[in-house]
Amino acid sequence: MSSKLRKIGSELLILASVIVFSLAARSVIADHYYIPSESMEYSLLVGDRVLVDKRVYGLRLPFTNIEVLEGRSPERGEVVIFDSPESDVRLIKRVVAVEGDRVEVVDGKLFINGERLPAGTSVDHEIFGGRTALLNLEAGGGPDMKPKIVTEGAVMVMGDNRGNSRDSRAFGFISVDDVYGRAFRLYYRRGMGLSWSPL
Repeated sequence: MSSKLRKIGSELLILASVIVFSLAARSVIADHYYIPSESMEYSLLVGDRVLVDKRVYGLRLPFTNIEVLEGRSPERGEVVIFDSPESDVRLIKRVVAVEGDRVEVVDGKLFINGERLPAGTSVDHEIFGGRTALLNLEAGGGPDMKPKIVTEGAVMVMGDNRGNSRDSRAFGFISVDDVYGRAFRLYYRRGMGLSWSPL
Protein backbone atom coordinates (compact mmCIF):
# COMPACT_ATOMS: atom_id res chain seq x y z
CA MET A 1 0.00 0.00 0.00
CA SER A 2 2.79 2.44 0.82
CA SER A 3 4.37 1.93 -2.65
CA LYS A 4 1.01 2.81 -4.24
CA LEU A 5 0.81 5.95 -2.09
CA ARG A 6 4.38 6.84 -3.03
CA LYS A 7 3.57 6.39 -6.72
CA ILE A 8 0.42 8.54 -6.44
CA GLY A 9 2.39 11.16 -4.50
CA SER A 10 5.11 11.13 -7.16
CA GLU A 11 2.54 11.55 -9.96
CA LEU A 12 0.81 14.38 -8.09
CA LEU A 13 4.18 16.11 -7.65
CA ILE A 14 4.84 15.83 -11.39
CA LEU A 15 1.36 17.15 -12.20
CA ALA A 16 1.79 20.06 -9.78
CA SER A 17 5.20 20.85 -11.32
CA VAL A 18 3.70 20.88 -14.82
CA ILE A 19 0.91 23.20 -13.69
CA VAL A 20 3.33 25.61 -11.96
CA PHE A 21 5.67 25.57 -14.99
CA SER A 22 2.75 26.25 -17.36
CA LEU A 23 1.51 29.16 -15.26
CA ALA A 24 5.04 30.58 -14.99
CA ALA A 25 5.50 30.30 -18.77
CA ARG A 26 2.19 32.08 -19.33
CA SER A 27 3.28 34.77 -16.88
CA VAL A 28 6.68 35.30 -18.53
CA ILE A 29 6.80 34.07 -22.13
CA ALA A 30 3.46 34.14 -23.92
CA ASP A 31 -0.22 34.60 -23.28
CA HIS A 32 -3.46 35.06 -25.17
CA TYR A 33 -5.96 37.89 -25.06
CA TYR A 34 -9.70 37.99 -25.80
CA ILE A 35 -10.91 41.16 -27.56
CA PRO A 36 -13.66 42.51 -25.25
CA SER A 37 -14.75 45.69 -27.05
CA GLU A 38 -15.08 47.44 -30.41
CA SER A 39 -12.17 49.83 -29.80
CA MET A 40 -9.81 48.02 -32.23
CA GLU A 41 -12.27 47.54 -35.12
CA TYR A 42 -11.76 46.77 -37.94
CA SER A 43 -8.35 45.25 -37.27
CA LEU A 44 -9.69 43.21 -34.33
CA LEU A 45 -13.34 42.40 -33.66
CA VAL A 46 -15.18 41.66 -30.42
CA GLY A 47 -14.61 37.97 -29.68
CA ASP A 48 -11.34 37.66 -31.61
CA ARG A 49 -8.40 36.09 -29.82
CA VAL A 50 -4.74 37.04 -30.21
CA LEU A 51 -1.41 35.62 -29.10
CA VAL A 52 0.77 37.90 -26.98
CA ASP A 53 4.59 37.85 -26.85
CA LYS A 54 5.55 38.86 -23.32
CA ARG A 55 9.34 38.60 -23.85
CA VAL A 56 9.77 41.28 -26.50
CA TYR A 57 9.70 44.28 -24.11
CA GLY A 58 11.66 42.59 -21.33
CA LEU A 59 11.66 39.36 -19.37
CA ARG A 60 10.03 39.57 -15.94
CA LEU A 61 10.07 37.30 -12.93
CA PRO A 62 7.03 35.00 -12.95
CA PHE A 63 3.92 36.45 -11.27
CA THR A 64 5.64 39.85 -10.74
CA ASN A 65 6.38 43.02 -12.67
CA ILE A 66 10.10 42.82 -11.81
CA GLU A 67 12.18 43.01 -14.98
CA VAL A 68 15.21 40.69 -15.09
CA LEU A 69 16.19 41.09 -18.74
CA GLU A 70 15.66 44.34 -20.59
CA GLY A 71 13.84 44.22 -23.91
CA ARG A 72 13.24 46.79 -26.60
CA SER A 73 10.69 49.59 -26.52
CA PRO A 74 7.36 49.33 -28.35
CA GLU A 75 7.40 50.59 -31.94
CA ARG A 76 4.84 52.58 -33.91
CA GLY A 77 2.11 50.39 -35.33
CA GLU A 78 2.50 47.54 -32.84
CA VAL A 79 -0.61 46.31 -31.05
CA VAL A 80 0.13 46.13 -27.32
CA ILE A 81 -1.47 44.93 -24.10
CA PHE A 82 -1.06 47.21 -21.09
CA ASP A 83 -2.51 47.98 -17.69
CA SER A 84 -5.16 50.69 -17.84
CA PRO A 85 -4.17 53.82 -15.92
CA GLU A 86 -7.85 54.24 -14.95
CA SER A 87 -8.91 50.80 -13.73
CA ASP A 88 -7.77 47.27 -12.94
CA VAL A 89 -8.18 45.97 -16.48
CA ARG A 90 -5.78 45.23 -19.29
CA LEU A 91 -6.36 47.05 -22.55
CA ILE A 92 -5.31 46.41 -26.14
CA LYS A 93 -4.47 49.37 -28.39
CA ARG A 94 -2.09 50.33 -31.18
CA VAL A 95 1.10 52.31 -30.49
CA VAL A 96 0.79 55.41 -32.67
CA ALA A 97 3.68 57.49 -31.32
CA VAL A 98 6.85 56.87 -29.34
CA GLU A 99 9.17 58.82 -27.07
CA GLY A 100 10.11 62.19 -28.59
CA ASP A 101 7.40 62.19 -31.28
CA ARG A 102 5.29 65.31 -31.69
CA VAL A 103 1.77 63.98 -32.19
CA GLU A 104 -1.52 65.63 -33.10
CA VAL A 105 -4.94 64.14 -33.85
CA VAL A 106 -7.43 65.95 -36.12
CA ASP A 107 -10.71 64.21 -37.06
CA GLY A 108 -9.19 60.86 -36.11
CA LYS A 109 -6.22 61.38 -38.41
CA LEU A 110 -2.70 61.23 -37.03
CA PHE A 111 0.02 63.76 -37.59
CA ILE A 112 3.44 62.59 -36.40
CA ASN A 113 6.20 65.19 -36.26
CA GLY A 114 4.07 67.53 -38.37
CA GLU A 115 3.29 65.04 -41.14
CA ARG A 116 0.04 63.20 -41.81
CA LEU A 117 0.50 59.47 -41.41
CA PRO A 118 0.36 57.83 -44.86
CA ALA A 119 -3.09 56.43 -45.62
CA GLY A 120 -2.23 54.17 -48.55
CA THR A 121 -5.08 53.80 -51.03
CA SER A 122 -7.87 54.35 -48.51
CA VAL A 123 -8.74 56.91 -45.86
CA ASP A 124 -9.64 53.93 -43.64
CA HIS A 125 -6.02 52.75 -43.49
CA GLU A 126 -2.93 54.13 -41.81
CA ILE A 127 0.54 52.84 -42.52
CA PHE A 128 3.13 52.65 -39.72
CA GLY A 129 6.29 51.61 -41.53
CA GLY A 130 5.50 48.03 -42.56
CA ARG A 131 2.31 47.76 -40.48
CA THR A 132 -1.12 48.77 -41.76
CA ALA A 133 -4.00 49.63 -39.45
CA LEU A 134 -7.53 49.08 -40.76
CA LEU A 135 -9.52 51.89 -39.16
CA ASN A 136 -13.20 52.15 -38.29
CA LEU A 137 -14.26 55.78 -38.76
CA GLU A 138 -18.04 55.17 -38.83
CA ALA A 139 -18.45 56.92 -35.46
CA GLY A 140 -16.15 59.72 -36.57
CA GLY A 141 -12.59 60.31 -35.52
CA GLY A 142 -13.17 60.82 -31.82
CA PRO A 143 -11.71 63.72 -29.87
CA ASP A 144 -9.00 65.84 -31.43
CA MET A 145 -5.73 66.32 -29.61
CA LYS A 146 -3.57 69.42 -29.80
CA PRO A 147 0.12 68.80 -30.56
CA LYS A 148 1.99 67.10 -27.71
CA ILE A 149 5.45 65.61 -27.35
CA VAL A 150 5.51 61.99 -26.16
CA THR A 151 7.49 62.00 -22.91
CA GLU A 152 10.59 59.95 -22.18
CA GLY A 153 9.86 56.29 -21.45
CA ALA A 154 6.30 56.53 -22.79
CA VAL A 155 4.17 55.74 -25.83
CA MET A 156 0.88 57.04 -27.15
CA VAL A 157 -1.79 54.40 -27.83
CA MET A 158 -5.06 54.63 -29.75
CA GLY A 159 -7.78 52.23 -30.80
CA ASP A 160 -8.30 51.67 -34.52
CA ASN A 161 -11.99 52.51 -33.99
CA ARG A 162 -11.11 56.16 -33.45
CA GLY A 163 -14.62 57.36 -32.59
CA ASN A 164 -15.25 54.55 -30.10
CA SER A 165 -11.99 54.17 -28.18
CA ARG A 166 -10.89 55.41 -24.80
CA ASP A 167 -7.17 55.82 -25.28
CA SER A 168 -4.23 58.21 -24.80
CA ARG A 169 -6.39 61.12 -25.91
CA ALA A 170 -8.33 60.59 -22.64
CA PHE A 171 -5.84 59.08 -20.18
CA GLY A 172 -2.52 60.35 -21.51
CA PHE A 173 0.66 58.58 -22.51
CA ILE A 174 1.45 55.06 -21.26
CA SER A 175 4.72 54.20 -19.53
CA VAL A 176 6.59 51.48 -21.43
CA ASP A 177 6.93 49.75 -18.03
CA ASP A 178 3.14 49.23 -18.04
CA VAL A 179 3.19 47.52 -21.44
CA TYR A 180 3.33 43.81 -20.76
CA GLY A 181 3.24 42.34 -24.24
CA ARG A 182 2.85 42.67 -27.99
CA ALA A 183 -0.11 41.06 -29.72
CA PHE A 184 1.53 39.49 -32.75
CA ARG A 185 -0.93 36.99 -34.19
CA LEU A 186 -4.70 36.66 -34.55
CA TYR A 187 -5.43 32.98 -33.91
CA TYR A 188 -9.24 33.05 -33.76
CA ARG A 189 -11.56 35.30 -35.78
CA ARG A 190 -15.09 35.71 -34.48
CA GLY A 191 -17.57 34.01 -36.79
CA MET A 192 -14.85 32.43 -38.92
CA GLY A 193 -12.98 30.18 -36.50
CA LEU A 194 -9.28 29.46 -36.44
CA SER A 195 -6.98 31.94 -38.11
CA TRP A 196 -3.24 32.57 -38.23
CA SER A 197 -2.97 36.20 -39.33
CA PRO A 198 -0.08 38.46 -38.30
CA LEU A 199 -0.93 41.79 -36.67
